[in-house]
Amino acid sequence: MAKTSAGNERVKLWRLPELGKVDLLRATYVTQTFPRHTHEGFAVGVIEHGALGFFYRGENVVAPAGFINLANPGEPHTGHAAVETGWTYRMFYLDVDVLQKAAHQMSGRLQDLPFFRVGVIYDERLAGLILNLHRILEKGDASLLEKESGFLRMLAGLIARHADAPPLLRSTGRERLRIRRVREYIEEHFSEDIPLSMAASIACLSPFHFLRVFSEETGLTPHAYLTQVRVRRAKALIEKGWQVAAAACEVGFTDQSHLTRHFKRITGITPGYFSKIVQDG
Repeated sequence: MAKTSAGNERVKLWRLPELGKVDLLRATYVTQTFPRHTHEGFAVGVIEHGALGFFYRGENVVAPAGFINLANPGEPHTGHAAVETGWTYRMFYLDVDVLQKAAHQMSGRLQDLPFFRVGVIYDERLAGLILNLHRILEKGDASLLEKESGFLRMLAGLIARHADAPPLLRSTGRERLRIRRVREYIEEHFSEDIPLSMAASIACLSPFHFLRVFSEETGLTPHAYLTQVRVRRAKALIEKGWQVAAAACEVGFTDQSHLTRHFKRITGITPGYFSKIVQDG
C-alpha cells in the first residue's frame, strides 16, 4: 500500500492479491493533469466529489459526482479537473483476465473480452455497489467470502448492464440440495474464512452461478448468511457468560467492533447491551 499527498491532493494505492490482478486507488486531484495514455487492463471507478474531464474515444466527456468513469484496455484517454475544486474518485484497475473470467462464469461458456462503448456511465445502483465495495475493501475487516462475492457481483453487474454484447446468463433451477450442502457447511465452519471458490465447489457450481442460486434459494447472499450465523453463535456464547470481545473472535469476527456493527444491524441492539440484559436477568 502506498500513500502520498501534496497540498490538497491525496493519493492512496494498494493491491488485493486475493481478488486476482487488481489494484485499487482512492485519490483527490486538483491541479493534476494526465496526458493521453492507456492502461493494460480495465479502469473502472466512481467520482465521489467534484468532476473529472477526459478525452475518450474521439470526444471530450465529463464524469461528475455519482457517475462511473471507465476505460477499456489500450484505449487512449486523458484526465483533468472539470471544476475548480478538482475531483475525488475511487478506482479499480483490473487485468483483462479478471473480466473475461467473470463473463465466462456468467454464461458457462467461453466469451470474448467485454467491451464498453462509453467512458461515462450514469447507473446509480451500480455506482453505489462500486463505492460500497471499494470502501469495504479499504476498511480491511471483511471476510474473504464478502470480498470475493461483492467483487464478482460488481463485475457481473458492469458486464450485464453496460458491456456492448453481454453474455446470456445460464438458467437456474434444481439446485436446492446443492445449496443445502453449502448451508450445512457454513453452519459447521462459520468461524473460518471461507473462500467463495470453496463454497461454490461444494455446490458443484461456478462462483457466479452459485451466488445467483444461493440468493434465490435463501433470500440472502452467502456472506449475509454467514454473518447471520456468526451473530447467532456469538449471541449464544454471550448468554453463556462469554465476554463480547472473546465471543467475537471465537465466531470469526476480527474484533469486538466488527461484531458490534453486525450484531446491532441484525438484532437492533449492541452485544454489550445484550450482555448487560443477560447479567441483570
